[in-house]
Amino acid sequence: MSEIALLPDAEIARAAGYAREALSPATLAAYAADWAGFEAWCRGRGVAALPATPVAVAAYLATLAATHAGSTLRRRLAAIGRAHRMAGLPWQGSHPAIRDTLAGIARRHGTPQRRAAAIGTAEIRKLVATCADGLTGTRDRALLLLGFAAALRRSELVAVQREHLTFTPEGLRLLIPRAKADQEGRGAELGIPRGRKPETCPVRVLEAWLQASDCRYGPVFRKIDRWGNLETTALHPYALPKILARRLALAGIKAAGLERLSMHGLRAGFITEAYKAGARDEAIMEHSRHRDIRTMRGYVRRAKLVGESPAGLVGL
Repeated sequence: MSEIALLPDAEIARAAGYAREALSPATLAAYAADWAGFEAWCRGRGVAALPATPVAVAAYLATLAATHAGSTLRRRLAAIGRAHRMAGLPWQGSHPAIRDTLAGIARRHGTPQRRAAAIGTAEIRKLVATCADGLTGTRDRALLLLGFAAALRRSELVAVQREHLTFTPEGLRLLIPRAKADQEGRGAELGIPRGRKPETCPVRVLEAWLQASDCRYGPVFRKIDRWGNLETTALHPYALPKILARRLALAGIKAAGLERLSMHGLRAGFITEAYKAGARDEAIMEHSRHRDIRTMRGYVRRAKLVGESPAGLVGL
């Protein structure tokens, strides 16, 4: 009899529950959808999905080559690999059949990645100017300014609770109990000083929103229905791109070239503006909660791409 057979079902189930929490709900949902797609493809061709042969996986990826981005293909491969590992089956994600197929797809169909355009201070001022003094406008103004000033991810922004905010004469202390790079739940606390201009001061604007919404506990950024009634539930992360898109349209702001405008642009914009203002790498990373300096410096490199280009030194 195996050792696993001797363990109580309840304890095995409890361990499985913790194992599922190793990944975020969004990642788990994406992996589940990816695995379902691979299973359906295998059923349609009469091949086994579990365990899957490297040739079958390579063929599956090839069918998606012309319609899916490279990042999507890599995520689907990760989902297939995870399903095998969770089932205790051997997995060869680096098998030549898979590796070479991905390399060939990248050579033939690869396109430059559409990066999030940095939404800087100038754009923030324009966005805030579109927010009227009503309930929706007051909320959106506070949401945009806090998201920018705290370099928040959208999941962090909708998770802000009234209990996480501590106002002081100097500004605001914001507690982030858990973030993307903080899977152990150690938490982080950020400081946001009061701004120079009342209309773009994230602290004053947030205070105004809390007063207008009578928010004393629970989610800070809540839904407002079509009749203008404030609900008690927090905004869903997927609602934020819609809010931003509406404000961008009202402000007449459009992305340039291959860049795209997204909520991540607030985070990229803060890092860009902080670098231009002379903030040290360590200070920016501590505020943005980046663990990898290479990731953070990717934003910095784009910020100084033109201004510090050696092409400006050749006398043209």
